[in-house]
Order: sequence, then structure tokens, then C-alpha cells
Amino acid sequence: MPLVVMCGYPCSGKTRRAEELKAHLEQNPGRRVHVVGDAALDVHRNTVYADSQKEKDVRAALKAEVERKVNKDDIVILDSLNYIKGYRYELFCLTKHAQTPHCLVYCLTSDEQSSSWNACRPAAEQYTQDIFDALVLRFEAPDSRNRWDSPLFTVLKDDVPPFEAISDALFKRKAPPPNQSTQSQPLSSVNFLYELDKITQDVLMAIFNAQKTSVPGDLIPVPGATEKIELSRSVNMAELRKLRRQFISYTKTHPTENTGQISNMFVQYLNKSLH
Repeated sequence: MPLVVMCGYPCSGKTRRAEELKAHLEQNPGRRVHVVGDAALDVHRNTVYADSQKEKDVRAALKAEVERKVNKDDIVILDSLNYIKGYRYELFCLTKHAQTPHCLVYCLTSDEQSSSWNACRPAAEQYTQDIFDALVLRFEAPDSRNRWDSPLFTVLKDDVPPFEAISDALFKRKAPPPNQSTQSQPLSSVNFLYELDKITQDVLMAIFNAQKTSVPGDLIPVPGATEKIELSRSVNMAELRKLRRQFISYTKTHPTENTGQISNMFVQYLNKSLH
């Protein structure tokens, strides 16, 4: 189902608007809405946004979580800064691959207003002024002329979000057609691609989380596998995602009937590729 991408300065009201939109969408019985955001990853914003590599890893983890949750039944709201247009384009490509509509909700505030709201937060939740200023400086505002930023809904601080218009964009608009680079070839098993995607994503998240407390040389257990990941160095999410795509591309053309072996196959592939 559709993806809603929140966008805006730090402390521009994105989380509040995401919760308001979630409450509105869930008024329809049986409709499930997932909010994916920095809070779920326990992100310490000043540490992450002061380190470009850590920031890339967090963006990759958020995108991976969105990719895992996007399906034919649920709605996903990505509640993060999403301030880089190249990243928003990647999310757009993800929706093309999933053949589901998306929209962008832009919480538009002045940097003075956002800075004021930041100062009102508890000290542990505030951005430092240096980090706040750097993020505002790097912010790439969405433009509805770009297909990855459209349809675009701009919400000012005193506005009531256009809930009905957003709902129409999500449920009455056709999904973007897949192109050759995003369309998968049909597989013999209906459930195989789902299992392949879910299992490999679970392995990546296990590695990503384990690296927070492990050191190079540790053996990392992963769900569903009898074998363990042998990491001789720290590996970022971008590299892991690249290896995952390569593994999936190969496995889709050489599917196994025993989906219980996917975890071990992927672990073996990673161990060979990372050494």
C-alpha cells in the first residue's frame, strides 16, 4: 500500500503531523498504518548528524525498514528529515518497484520557528545549534515539478493538514508503472520473492544491530540460519544493501524450493563477499 514521506527542517512538526495523519487514516476499519522513523532506531541525533557515515547508515536502515513494511495491505509513513532529494528519489524508485502510490508531506516552517521549537524540547532531545544550522543549510526543499516529490502537500504550522486530498492521492491514484530496472521477473513460487526479501532483510538488520556492541572478529548469529556471520571489519548498511541486491538478483534466477535454506545461503554469500 502507499508510502507517505514526511519532509522538513529539524523540529518542524513532522512527527506531530505523521501521528495526525495516522489517526485519520486508521479511521477506516481494517486499515493498518506503520510509522517508520528515527525513534524506532534509537537514533541519537547529534551523534548521527555529526558523522556523515553514521547518517548514511541510518538513512539506509530507514529505507530498508520501509522496504520491508511496504506491501499490498498496509500504509507506511516515513517520519524523518528526508532532506536530500537523491534519497527521496530512491524512495520513489522503491514505490515503483512495489507498484504502489506515494506522496510527500512537507512541513514548511522558518528556521527561526524550528529553532524556537527545538529550544523548547527536553535537553536530551534537542539538536545542538551547530547541528541544527548545518541541517538547515543542507536542506534540499521538495519541488512538485520533480516526479519523486509529487504529489506534494505543503503544511504550514497553523494549517489543518489536507487529509482528504492526501487520502485521494494515496488511494485514488494509480501506482507508478514499473520500468525495466524495477520490474522483477515472475517466479515459480508466489511466496518465494516475499520470503527472499523478508529473510535477507532480517539478516541485514541483525548484522546492523549486532555491530553496535560487537567488535571485528566476533561471530554474529542471524535469524533462521545455523551458520554465523564472520566479520573481520565494520560494515556499513550501504555495503550490506548492495550485497543483498546482488544476492537477490542471482537467487531470483536460481530459486530454491526450500525457503528454509535462504538464511544459510545468504550468510555463506556474505561471508565470502566480505573477506
